[in-house]
Amino acid sequence: MLHYKDIWISFASFCSANIVQPFLYRCYKKIGREDAKQKSYTNCYAFLYYLEHGQNFYLTARNSPISIQPVLLFYGMVQLLKACLLTVDADYPESTSILAHGVSTRKRKKQSYEFFADEVKIQKHGLFTHFSEKMFHVKQMSGEKFHMRALLQRIGELHELFETYYGQPLSRKVVYDPFCQSLLIPVDILDDYHMTFERFIHYIAKEWNWIQAEAVQIEGNYIKAVCRREPGLLACEPLMLDVSDGLYRLPIIREKLFQLPEIITHYLLLYNLSMISRYETEWWGELLHSYSSEAYPFIHKFLAITSKKGPQLLYEYLLHLRKTVILGNNKKD
Repeated sequence: MLHYKDIWISFASFCSANIVQPFLYRCYKKIGREDAKQKSYTNCYAFLYYLEHGQNFYLTARNSPISIQPVLLFYGMVQLLKACLLTVDADYPESTSILAHGVSTRKRKKQSYEFFADEVKIQKHGLFTHFSEKMFHVKQMSGEKFHMRALLQRIGELHELFETYYGQPLSRKVVYDPFCQSLLIPVDILDDYHMTFERFIHYIAKEWNWIQAEAVQIEGNYIKAVCRREPGLLACEPLMLDVSDGLYRLPIIREKLFQLPEIITHYLLLYNLSMISRYETEWWGELLHSYSSEAYPFIHKFLAITSKKGPQLLYEYLLHLRKTVILGNNKKD
């Protein structure tokens, strides 16, 4: 597991044309491109510049006032996403419609506006839809709306803050034991999900393809579930890795949002916050200086989290892809 302070040093492993071009070539061969070699040379420097530009946005945000951090962090994430997209879409950007953000916000009533109740709407075309489909195979989200409160609840590091403010837990802490490659899930989750143990086994067999459902058993106050692989930071939904303490969290409620990749949540929250920062300056200024909104501590902590975890999630995506294409190439050899 990466530490936040190491993330940009780790990205350096992708900051050489001699490394990136063969990497892109293997990615394009994996998806069956006949022009893989040509495209790998064509896209190599675009990939490098996207990473560099993204890093500059994030590093600038680190030393900037919180009032402009959402804009810098959003565009930093956009640049890293573009680099990631080049690994799975050799023609990106194929059309101008893809260049749009792919999300819209509703018009606000300034007198009664509440951040938690605000929402974003997914558009049919644009960067959001494109990276969701190409990178994570998430489709058919056009027209869906997501509320800010729900999106913030998707971030595991914010759960203790929610419990402190509202007195209700959002998740159960889950421990991963690397020695026996298993999860220890509090048995209380059965009551949360209103399931019998047998029904829970059936549920995770269907929804968690990285669990050996036949090896799930109750041990004291825990459900022990043997994993086919370590859950990791990516593709472990509905588990959420809380990188502040290294523990996983299993949400108490079962909603579609907890099944979506976490990077999607970061994108949607940063998009809306960047729009507020730019176009709702008066409300944004009052939020930051009057401390009168209950949303303030959640926004403040989220910005601190995403400034570090956003790049980490996307680095893990590239690292996993590199391991996959190298392994696939070795098997062919």
